Parts: sequence; structure tokens; C-alpha cells
Amino acid sequence: MITVVGESLVDLIEDPSGEPVAHPGGSPANVAVALARLGQPTTLLTQLGGDGYGALLRTQLASSGVRLDPASVPDLPRTSVARTQIGADGQARYDFAIDWPSFPHGSLSGVADGSECLHTGSLATVLEPGADDVLALVRERRAGTTISFDPNCRPSLARDAARARLRVTELVAVSDLVKVSREDLDWLHPGQPPDKVARRWLELGALLVVVTLGSAGALAITRQEERRVTAPQVAVVDTVGAGDAFTAGLLAALSERDLLGVARRPALRAAGPETLDAVLNEAARVAAWTCGRRGADPPTRAELAGLTAPA
Repeated sequence: MITVVGESLVDLIEDPSGEPVAHPGGSPANVAVALARLGQPTTLLTQLGGDGYGALLRTQLASSGVRLDPASVPDLPRTSVARTQIGADGQARYDFAIDWPSFPHGSLSGVADGSECLHTGSLATVLEPGADDVLALVRERRAGTTISFDPNCRPSLARDAARARLRVTELVAVSDLVKVSREDLDWLHPGQPPDKVARRWLELGALLVVVTLGSAGALAITRQEERRVTAPQVAVVDTVGAGDAFTAGLLAALSERDLLGVARRPALRAAGPETLDAVLNEAARVAAWTCGRRGADPPTRAELAGLTAPA
């Protein structure tokens, strides 16, 4: 089982007529949905409102096969929202209204027990006070499970940019796998080449760092290897959830090769070029599918097995 920790929210995306349409979203929730659709048993620890948007999110999670962790907060006064604008190039820009409070004291004691991987990232790792609970949970579970982290930075919500960057560094230091976009790196470490930052993160403790490069593909770096793959060609509808779909595809590919779980850290550290190329290509294909559909709507395993990426 893979446990995902982080925010669920609703993306309000304008349709062709200009009317906003509600789509389930939130980076960690997107990852959980994509993992479950790819056949991975998946649990999500999150926070939801008791409103109509919260009901929409619960329906999406349940229909995709995601288990909601009992420690999730189910009754926030409102469900978090991202107003999303899609540019002519399909790129998404966000304006957030989000709450991420602390979890009840002691409620996280059993989260991720028995999971081969705990994944987290995005707003839930930097928005206080809940972000402090997430960091404490990751540190507690580090000894018994693979830790996966995607910063998925949102500069507009970083009340203190220096503090947000420090929190990313703290999480990298306790993570086995870090997936990060080139845009994130441009904000976290302006002017520094991605491979240089990735190697510094390996020195902090990460075993594998993957950098997504948009239409230019993706880069994977370990202490022994550096591999790059190209991106599949796709007619982009929008990029909402594409990075999350990539993350899910990456985790699913690693799980299928028995490279997740604390006992498999040496194998993950020693992953060779053929393995890295394969997991990168599988992750990129999942992301391409998502770019070809409106909103964060990742493919199922059956869709990937039976059809090519949407065009």
C-alpha cells in the first residue's frame, strides 16, 4: 500500500464559454487518485469540508478506489479552492483559497503503518500549522517506509519564502525519492542547473531525484547514474495535474519493480540505466495522458494498456 498525505481541493476551471466548472484537485489528492487508477492500493490522509465541494471530492476519491485514512479531517468549515486559469499554451495558473490546520493531537499515530511508501508534498508541507504535523509524521515514518516528496511550490502562498525553502530542504533530507519540476527549481534555487541541485539533494540523503522538464522530458539522477528521456507527443488540453500524474506513474513503476519499501533502499540506490529509463518513460506517459484531458483526470491502467496517449 502507498499512503499519500496532503491537501484535497476543488479546481475551478473556466470552460470554453467562460463559466467556472468544479474539478477535483489538490496535488496529493491527484497523486492518490492516479495511483489507485493505476492499480496501486492507496490511502489518502487529507482535510475536507462538509460542503458540496467536499462531497464532490469524496465521490472522486471513492470512485477511483482511494481509501480515506480515518485520521483525515472531514469537517472543515469550507473545502479549499483553486481558481485556475488556462493560458493559450495550456499552462495552468492558480489563485488559492486554502486552509490547512493542525490535525487533532495524537490522531496521526497509526498513519502509514504497513505502507511501503509515504508520499507528500505541495501546500500541505509548507502551510502552517498543519505542515508541522506533516513534517513530524514523515520523520517518524522514515525508519519504516520509503519517503517520496514533491515540493510542487506555490510561491503566491509562501508567506515567508526563506522559511518555505528551508522546509523543502528539511523534507528533502528525510526523503528517499524527490520529484521536482524545473519551475520549482527556478524558484527554489534561481539560476542553478537542475543537475547541480539534484546532486546536492543526493548529498542531503535522497536516493533518487527526478526533475520534470515539461515538453523537454525528464531527468533522473542517482549517485551512479544520470538519465534523461523525452516527453511523448500529445495535443495539450491543459496541464492541470500533469506533474501529479507523473509522480503517480513514477511511484507505480517503482512499486511494480519492487523498489519501494525500507528493505529495498539499497536496490533503489543502485537502480541501473535500463530501470531508470523505464520508470521515467512510464511516468511520462501517464502525464501525457493527463495533459490530453480537461482537469486532473489521470488514466486507468486499462487505458494505458489498451490505447496510446491522447492526441
